[in-house]
Amino acid sequence: MRKETSSRKSPRKSSGSSVAKPGRRTEASLGERLLESMKELRAHLRGEIHLSETVYHVPPETDVRALREKLGLSQSDFAALFGFNVRSLQDWEQGRRRPEIPIRAYLAVIQRDPEAVIRALRAA
Repeated sequence: MRKETSSRKSPRKSSGSSVAKPGRRTEASLGERLLESMKELRAHLRGEIHLSETVYHVPPETDVRALREKLGLSQSDFAALFGFNVRSLQDWEQGRRRPEIPIRAYLAVIQRDPEAVIRALRAA
């Protein structure tokens, strides 16, 4: 789930001079960004600001065998190409187990655009 902040934020306090010192990075450090995020979360929990939220729905069921056959791949080839364990794939196809939510989301992406997934995995 991805979260984005709305444009209605509480004003931030200034930490002093806004002039960057020579030779120093002007970006906030990871620690500073984490602290700022925690302050923003606290303000949200207090009701001072609103954080918007986007929810993605994952298919409740995925026919893994139909997807694999549509791509014309054997179980071992499908598993190797997309990074699955062959035994898990067999369990899914034979109904002994159900893919977990992140796997179903990944399978939905494979079903939508298998070539994009293959390109992304080869580039990694």
